[in-house]
Amino acid sequence: MYDYIVIGGGIVGVSTALSLITKHPDKRILLLEKENSFGDHQTGHNSGVIHAGVYYQPGSVKAKFCKEGLKETINFCTTHQIPYKQCGKLLVATSDGELSQMHDLYQRCKDNEIEAEILDQQQLLETEPNVQGVGAILVKSSGIVSYRIVTEKMAEQYEAMGGEYLLDTEIINLKEDLNEIKVVSKNETFVSKYLVCCAGLMADRMANLLDIKTNFQIIPFRGEYFKLPEKHNTLVKHLIYPIPNPKLPFLGIHLTRMIDGSITVGPNAVIGFKREGYGIVNFSLKDTIEMLSFKGFYKVIRSHFKSGMTEIINSKYKRGYLKQVNKYSPSIKLEDLQLYPAGIRAQAVLDDGTLVHDFLFVESERSIHVCNAPSPAATSAIPIGRYVTEKATTAFNKLD
Repeated sequence: MYDYIVIGGGIVGVSTALSLITKHPDKRILLLEKENSFGDHQTGHNSGVIHAGVYYQPGSVKAKFCKEGLKETINFCTTHQIPYKQCGKLLVATSDGELSQMHDLYQRCKDNEIEAEILDQQQLLETEPNVQGVGAILVKSSGIVSYRIVTEKMAEQYEAMGGEYLLDTEIINLKEDLNEIKVVSKNETFVSKYLVCCAGLMADRMANLLDIKTNFQIIPFRGEYFKLPEKHNTLVKHLIYPIPNPKLPFLGIHLTRMIDGSITVGPNAVIGFKREGYGIVNFSLKDTIEMLSFKGFYKVIRSHFKSGMTEIINSKYKRGYLKQVNKYSPSIKLEDLQLYPAGIRAQAVLDDGTLVHDFLFVESERSIHVCNAPSPAATSAIPIGRYVTEKATTAFNKLD
C-alpha cells in the first residue's frame, strides 16, 4: 500500500509529488500519468513565459505565488542547468487612451514590489526599433523557459528522492472506503491511504469518479498561436505585450520569444470543443455534449459575449489577428503568420457562470482534488506544490 498517490504528470502534479516526498521522505509515494511523458498537456503547450506578476491584486495569493514562483523557477533552472533567459517584458501602449491604463499598471507593479520602468516613445524606439507605441512599461525580471523540461527535471528529482512513478497509466475509476482509496487503471489497481489529484483538464471528471458533489465544470479555452518565420527570430529582444483590458488581463495578442529562439504571436482565446485538442481542427462529441449540458457555460457566454466574439473573429480571420499585432509591430505581414499548436486553458467555471481565478479544491475523506490553481500556474508551480502538500498533510494527519 502507498501512503500517497498523486494523479497528474503536468507541472503542478509533479511539483506536488516532489514537495510531498521532500516533506515526507519516509512515505511511499506514487505519481501516475496517463501519457507516455510528463508535461504533455497544458504544461507542454503554453507560452513558456516566466511571469513577474504584473497584473495581480497586491496581497493576493496570485501575486504572492507568482513572485515566489519566478524566483524559485529561476533558482531551480540555475541549479539543474536548465536553459532559461530573463529577456524582460515590454507592455506597450499604442494610443493616448492606453497611456492612463499603462500608468495604472505601473502603479500596480510598484504595489506588488516588482521592479519596472516607464519608457517614453523615444526610449521605446531605442529599446525595440521594430516596435511602435506611445510608451511602455519595462519589466526586466520576466523570462522564458521550457516548462516541459522543468517538469521532467522535477520528476527526476522526485525519483532520486525515492518517489515512484508510472507513465501510460490512465485512471478509469476511483474507489474509497474507511481505510484506503483504490486507484483503478486499465491494467492495474493501486491502493493508497490518500490521494492527491492534479488532473488539470480532467479535474472535474476525477472528482466525479468519487461522487463528490461539485458546483463547477472544466471548460477548455483554446489559446491559438502563430509562429513567425525564422527570418523574424531577431525581430524583438523582449517579450512584447499590449496594455490589457484590466477586467480580462489574460486576453491580448503578444509577441513571445521562445527558448528555442523562435517567436510566436498570440494567443487569442476561444471556447474549445475538445479538452485535449491542440491541432487545427479539434472536436470531441463527449466533451462538447458535456459542456453544452452545463448551465454555467451559457452564463459565461452571456457575460463575455462582446470580447468572446472578437476572439472568435480573430480565430477565423487572420487579418483581424494581424490587425491587433500591427498596432505595435507593423512589419509583420499576413504571410508571416504560420500555423502553430494551440494551448488549452483548463478553466473552472461555477454553475452561476463565475470564472474561478484562485484555488478551487474539492475533497473526500481520503482525497484532495486540485480543480483550479491560480494563474500563472506554471510560473507558480513550486509554491503551488508546496501549498497543496501542506493542505493535504493537514487534512490527512487527522486520519492517522
